[in-house]
Amino acid sequence: MPLGLLARKKGRAKDRARLVGSGPGSGPGSGPGSGPGSGPGSGPGSGPGSGPGAPPGPGQRPLVFHGQLAHGSATARLHPFDNIQQLYCSIAQAFHIDPSQILFCTLNTPKINMEKLLGSQIGLEDFIFAHVKGIKKEVSIYKSEDSLGFTITDNGVGRAFIKRIKEGSLVDAAKTICEGDHIELINGKNIVGLRHFEVAKMLKELEKDQTFTLTLIEPKKAFEIEPRAVDGNSSGGKISRGRGTLRLRSKGPATVEELPSETEEKAIKKLDDLLELYMGIRDIELAATMFEAGKDKKNPDEFAVALDEVVGDFAFPDEFVFDVWGAIGDAKQGRLQ
Repeated sequence: MPLGLLARKKGRAKDRARLVGSGPGSGPGSGPGSGPGSGPGSGPGSGPGSGPGAPPGPGQRPLVFHGQLAHGSATARLHPFDNIQQLYCSIAQAFHIDPSQILFCTLNTPKINMEKLLGSQIGLEDFIFAHVKGIKKEVSIYKSEDSLGFTITDNGVGRAFIKRIKEGSLVDAAKTICEGDHIELINGKNIVGLRHFEVAKMLKELEKDQTFTLTLIEPKKAFEIEPRAVDGNSSGGKISRGRGTLRLRSKGPATVEELPSETEEKAIKKLDDLLELYMGIRDIELAATMFEAGKDKKNPDEFAVALDEVVGDFAFPDEFVFDVWGAIGDAKQGRLQ
């Protein structure tokens, strides 16, 4: 059954496509916030014991996370949070900075390591490092070929940044552009508030054989240092005890879950690779959302409908949806290597 026959719903609110940041907030620093760049606060709690922002039930210990500013600071205990916006607000409150200064967070290392990015899951003993805005720079690039050679991701609250640079590419030749740099302007147009796929589309549509200009903000850096001492064992981006992980959600409270199985992890990584191939973005949380939408579906049309319900505003092409369905099927049959 052709996926092209499935009509895409139009006029959805933008928060249908966002993985974080929608709905009225109920945690620290909450307030109206319906998407990237909309301000701190999202995700209402749903009752006692329903998430980090709620009182622990009988016999339960409250979840406690600690963090530092990546360029150097004291250690702070972070207030409970249910989503990325509330986490950034908690960090901002702890270190007396504006939440908009935070570009992204890494787990268990203060270095700008794109493999350690904080996403929608945090190990229960992970230590959080917040990377804040540093030096602003402007770079002009002559687009001599269609591919620029870099991959875009975002922090979930309206700030796209460079996650990967392909060696030998046009962007790689501009040595002042680095992984972790936040893209603020493209040819003078402010793109703060756009999702990664929208930014990738803008860059792809830039005319060939023309010069374009990027205004970038790099994360604030300190001297090269090793990760600071943390009580307990760190998980290196995964969990370290009982396979427990905190799953942040765009709506409703965060929940403590087990990590995906090895097979599910392989499938999610494959879907992330497909996102880069088709869309020019990396987004492990989006990949996980797509896998969850498709793992119990019986055919590609059911999957397309489910995908449209959760991330319809991405308007994925049919061939991409078919490839994603194929990867999910391979995972369920144990064919992924």
